[in-house]
Amino acid sequence: MNINSAFDYIKKHSDFFCVLGLCILCYFIFFHNIGNYALMDVDETRYVSMSRDMFHSKDFLTLYLNGEYFFEKPPLYFWGECLSFAIFGKVNEFTARFPVAMYGTLSTLLVYFVGKKLVSRNYGIISSLILATTLEFVILAKFAILDIVVTACVGFSVMFGFLTQFVQEKNKKYFWWLFYIFSGLAVMAKGIPGFVVPFGTMFFVAIANKKFKEIFKPQYFLVGFALFFLIALPWHLIMFKIHDPMFFHEYIIKHHLERFIDSSGGINREQPFYFYIITVLWGFLPWVMSAICAGLTKLNKLKSFRNFDVSKLTVPQKFLLFNWIGFAVTFLFFSSSSTKLITYILPVYFFTACIMGFVWKDYIENNENRKAINVSVYILGGIFLLFALAALFCHLFLPVGLYIDIKSLKWLAIILTFFVGSASIICAVKSKRWGVFFSYVIFIALLSAFGTDNFFNIDYRFGQNDLIEFAQYAKENNNKLGTFGFARRYSLNYHYDGHVYYHLEEDPASLNKMLSDKNMVIVVRNDDIKKVQAYVKYNIIAQGRKYMLIKGK
Repeated sequence: MNINSAFDYIKKHSDFFCVLGLCILCYFIFFHNIGNYALMDVDETRYVSMSRDMFHSKDFLTLYLNGEYFFEKPPLYFWGECLSFAIFGKVNEFTARFPVAMYGTLSTLLVYFVGKKLVSRNYGIISSLILATTLEFVILAKFAILDIVVTACVGFSVMFGFLTQFVQEKNKKYFWWLFYIFSGLAVMAKGIPGFVVPFGTMFFVAIANKKFKEIFKPQYFLVGFALFFLIALPWHLIMFKIHDPMFFHEYIIKHHLERFIDSSGGINREQPFYFYIITVLWGFLPWVMSAICAGLTKLNKLKSFRNFDVSKLTVPQKFLLFNWIGFAVTFLFFSSSSTKLITYILPVYFFTACIMGFVWKDYIENNENRKAINVSVYILGGIFLLFALAALFCHLFLPVGLYIDIKSLKWLAIILTFFVGSASIICAVKSKRWGVFFSYVIFIALLSAFGTDNFFNIDYRFGQNDLIEFAQYAKENNNKLGTFGFARRYSLNYHYDGHVYYHLEEDPASLNKMLSDKNMVIVVRNDDIKKVQAYVKYNIIAQGRKYMLIKGK
């Protein structure tokens, strides 16, 4: 086969090669090396320990944490983990992270297919790669916690909801049913947010598109809610029957209503309204700078909004409008909650990727937004080059201990930041617009594939390595394992694979009582032992950077 024939073959099967290329990139972004570094405190080790307990006990209904009831979350994430353990026949870092990497990949492919159908193949490629290389999305699609699960379910639900506004009448019911099915799965992933975001988005989309009555057609509404309740109700009803009133108080009152209304109920995650503005500013890297610059250039066009008529919009323009609605509903819902964590806002990146897909498509294909994109490239590229220069000479101004900690990452950071900074600027100057785009994609892909384990391993040195070592020691020596004076660290549960006696108070008398059990070893922070060493008698088994392991004399 000659070169021309090869190109003709690729062109003829362009869909297949586009999907293949996306899958290869997704492998490097989400899957490569995910089993080569330990699970991270606190949430990874907590949720994977619970999944392992579920897998071994075969109780797939009630969740337990450290031997106690856990009514904070629904079980969909944990079922996915158990399925992975069953498929691969083992519980380890790879099998724990495999499901979340799959969610990231499937989300990327979904955005490609929807974008290709409603706009164009180029748009599908661009928007899907923006999602796949958004920094916070990448991090949490390699992190074995449940936020990427609810994000994928919400994303599938909303995208199928959007498609109901565009497909032929004979096919609408199928997409409405898929919307309800994935909304039910989103509820089974995280409860109320899995309902509010999809339904809230489609409520305003239907109003904007002047098709509000369509929602209530029996073939959509009745069948859809039957499917939704078939998925979401059984587990909840079983839990109410088995564990009422504890389940109602913990699951409904504390972890849904109190989290949204007031964080004073022992959750302590209250943040100001603007918290997620800051989160998205770093979480949407490397695309955030182009978003800001493009947004500023389009402010003057808002004057024409008063003449806005949705009936005159093209299909791509409507899809853009719907994504703005999805962004607004998601952002405002999570921002209005009193309780906030940076992971909660993850579903918003589905919409930011689709919105920015239009900006980058217009830039690449038609040279629109050229000034805005180029300014963003020069600013961000300059920042990357300065970072590379600072990293090159960091040994001159960083404390010796800190430099030793990060030394393993030094040359990777220098090479990647110099590459993305110089490549993006050169491509912008020479009007190689695809080159600008792919310089960011390649940067994130390489950083994710070859930098993640280094970042994690650096973090472990600040205490988690101590916990892993101490838990393994206790397991190997058949000791009981306890802690004194610090918050729960579930690395101990995961690596000890048994019940850990967490003692959160800093009372010397209680520590002496724990030390009286000669079969128990206790993890104490180095700083805390100084406060009580005059009142307790102990032997030091091992001492790490942040913690020590002690035993009664």
